[in-house]
Amino acid sequence: MSYDLTQRVKHLEEEVVRLKAQLGVKSGAGDDVVKPCPNKKTDCKPDGSTSSKRGKKGGKDRPFDFSAHPRRHVALRLAYLGWAYQGFAVQENTDNTVEARLFEALLKTRLIQDRQSSNYHRCGRTDKGVSAFSQVVTIDLRSTQFCGGLGVTLPTTVDASTKTKAVGSELPYVKMLNRVLPQDIRILDWAPAAEGFSARFDCQSRTYRYYFPRGSLEVVLMAEAAKRYEGTHDFRNLCKMDVGNGVLQFQRTILSASVKPAQPQHTSSTDPYDLFIFEIKGLAFLYHQVRCMMALLLLVGQKLEAPEVINQLLDVETNPRKPQYSMAVDYPLVLYDCHFEGLTWQRETEELNHALAALQQHWTQSAVKTHVLYGMIQGLEAIGGVSSNHCWLMEGTRQRNYRPLLERPCCESLESRIEHFVKRGRLEREEGENGGEMVHRGKRSKHSHNSQSPPVALEVPSLNQSVDHKVEH
Repeated sequence: MSYDLTQRVKHLEEEVVRLKAQLGVKSGAGDDVVKPCPNKKTDCKPDGSTSSKRGKKGGKDRPFDFSAHPRRHVALRLAYLGWAYQGFAVQENTDNTVEARLFEALLKTRLIQDRQSSNYHRCGRTDKGVSAFSQVVTIDLRSTQFCGGLGVTLPTTVDASTKTKAVGSELPYVKMLNRVLPQDIRILDWAPAAEGFSARFDCQSRTYRYYFPRGSLEVVLMAEAAKRYEGTHDFRNLCKMDVGNGVLQFQRTILSASVKPAQPQHTSSTDPYDLFIFEIKGLAFLYHQVRCMMALLLLVGQKLEAPEVINQLLDVETNPRKPQYSMAVDYPLVLYDCHFEGLTWQRETEELNHALAALQQHWTQSAVKTHVLYGMIQGLEAIGGVSSNHCWLMEGTRQRNYRPLLERPCCESLESRIEHFVKRGRLEREEGENGGEMVHRGKRSKHSHNSQSPPVALEVPSLNQSVDHKVEH
């Protein structure tokens, strides 16, 4: 058996040598013989060399031609958990922001060429640790709509016959972006918008929610105090004055403010672990305004201050300088809603379900951790431990002897801050039409590359002062 097998192998080897010799003769006999392609994914050239179809099509080597595609002005609505980020807006000293991740996704999907040419506006710029359920941005994205449509700008190279193409479906913006965004940032839906529509300037109202446990707080007293915020007031004593960036006017209108249980069925409960919501709706907000407002409510809830202190701090004639106090912490704050008129949101059920599943996963992890902690707390109370009445939602350390707000040292006055930034060149003074003094952003302002704010009178600041809504505040 082994002898026969050896002979068979020798016979096959001789046959292989003979066939190779024949192939060599044929290849040398004619120039028209083409070598077989070693790879189905490559193109064979007449000389037998190969080239990648992907390279020939220009995948990575040829730059994407944005000028050949229409652009569409759209609004994007997104939700994000801000706890792991240094805020929403892009910053010079870190790239760990929600906006940085958003633009990475926009560039990766080639929906924009660059930020500078994207006509981008944001509704608000939430601070470090602050989340959002309904942040809105407006931007120009690549489109498939050669036939035109709301917000569509056609490329200049398109010919008349192309313009009459049948209407096709738009790019799946939500799906494209969610496939490359982190799980804690989700695009919820999009809407076509007119070319001049701005997420910043066309927002009708913004709603924030701040979540907190009942603890030992007098929530009824807090609800009464919250109502005092409603109306148009000067909130310079309840914000961080951003004078260096040209914010010189501090009147804002609050449409509603309330304190209510997160679960309506807990209205009559007295459980210290019940959660409540401070919900506030306004036209626009100042830097850190909501967190300062919440700080006052927490002081009222602890009976360290009377509800009337809010009225006193809103009276800037009597109290023109802000007392020194700590803000409420950042992580319970959520930009819950941004209201616009004239937008028709395009929702994709599949993507909505994906976003819901991602949030349910986060909730499951957090809820389990919460009850692990709650079980340990109950265990310590069962063996004689006494729960602290300390409010854990204020920044800084608690004073052993509380000092009333109106008896504390005060921050600099608005006039003093203006003078400081005039000397540094961030603000400039000039004489007004009626002989009064006007102040506006100077050449050294951080935002001087943006549209110049109109001059503002020191005595009566203009209500049209440009403000970037940094509310997280």
